[in-house]
Amino acid sequence: MDRISALRNVEEALADFESGETDLRATERRVVNVLRTYATEFEDEELSVYRASGTEQADGVVVVAESEGQARERVAERVDGEASGFELCEVR
Repeated sequence: MDRISALRNVEEALADFESGETDLRATERRVVNVLRTYATEFEDEELSVYRASGTEQADGVVVVAESEGQARERVAERVDGEASGFELCEVR
């Protein structure tokens, strides 16, 4: 899924919410699913998608980065911790 498709899908979810066709919970699920699909199908020659696991705070955190080192730093920033104590795997 490219960025434009993702944005259109999010816009459709918001429009359905605004019109009363869906509730907040359903809208949140749709938006999260769009983002997950976008992240796992992310195509950029210089960037990769990484998922953290291991520590409770880092488990499931997904970031886009140029390298594993940069991904480790980005995860650490999000979990207010050091760039250690968790494992990374490239999502493809």
